[in-house]
Amino acid sequence: MARAFLVPASLRYLDQVARSGSIQKAAKELNIAASAIDRQILLLEQELDVELFERLPRGMRLTAAGDALVTLARRWRGDERRVAAEIKQLQGMDQGHIRLVAMDSHANGFLPRFVERLAAEQPRISLEVEIASPDDAVTALLAGSADIAAIFNLTPRRDVHVHWSADLPFGCVVAPNHPLAKAETVSLQEVVAHPIALQSRALMIRRYLDARYGWLFADPQKALVTNSLQLVKQLARGGRYVAFTSELDAASELAAGQLRFLPVRDKSVEPQSVSIAIDAKKPLSRIGGIIMNLLTSEIQSSLQSARKADASRVSNMRDEGMSAS
Repeated sequence: MARAFLVPASLRYLDQVARSGSIQKAAKELNIAASAIDRQILLLEQELDVELFERLPRGMRLTAAGDALVTLARRWRGDERRVAAEIKQLQGMDQGHIRLVAMDSHANGFLPRFVERLAAEQPRISLEVEIASPDDAVTALLAGSADIAAIFNLTPRRDVHVHWSADLPFGCVVAPNHPLAKAETVSLQEVVAHPIALQSRALMIRRYLDARYGWLFADPQKALVTNSLQLVKQLARGGRYVAFTSELDAASELAAGQLRFLPVRDKSVEPQSVSIAIDAKKPLSRIGGIIMNLLTSEIQSSLQSARKADASRVSNMRDEGMSAS
């Protein structure tokens, strides 16, 4: 049976042209004649008495009015998908589509296992995953382009409802052969005595460090800066560098014994956090609830595995130290 659309064709075409950058590309994506898309956009502009796109030699660029209308169109399309999912649920089927926004570090952590588990347990639920910064994740939720977000260090706000949250001790990771690896905790002074693999200011943890502990980076020769968390972890695994990150960011490497997590014991440091959140103004569908519960379970499992493996290594190192003495 053909799918019934509740959102007008003109708004769907407008959205696709905005995504594709041109009418010709949008026509190919939608498998619709370019003239039909062009006609619908022209009619919209006539009805609203405003230009929605700037016509450029190499494509189309949204005007301010066009951007506002595309935001509305995407919100309506999100509502359309939610209504369709609710109708399926009324028919007794756990079927629908969920858009999840998550952090870059999640892509190499719990997300692959979550996706596999969802496919096995809920094959009728389709998933769309976008990787974004914490700020952009909140924007996506409130703009209606995401249904659920997994966000680091989410600031409390009335328009975002937190389904689940967990504190993550502030700390750093080192290789098992690093000079600090046998410690149970470290101070910032101890860390700064070693080369640091540092995340760029695009990431929340770096902004936190800059705001509170800018003195850590007074010697630029001691820090390598990158916007790649994967490179940061690889450098730490090499044995030379210390990297500030969370247990969840490095959960896979901790569970595999490739890195050790060392909480920073300075009294002034604050824990980081990970949260699963939705737009507070929108009701949570049954499908959304299934996704959030699975996501929560997978994050908790990832943290438990990392902490159990790390605690076991600490115990082994203690035993080895007692034997040597």
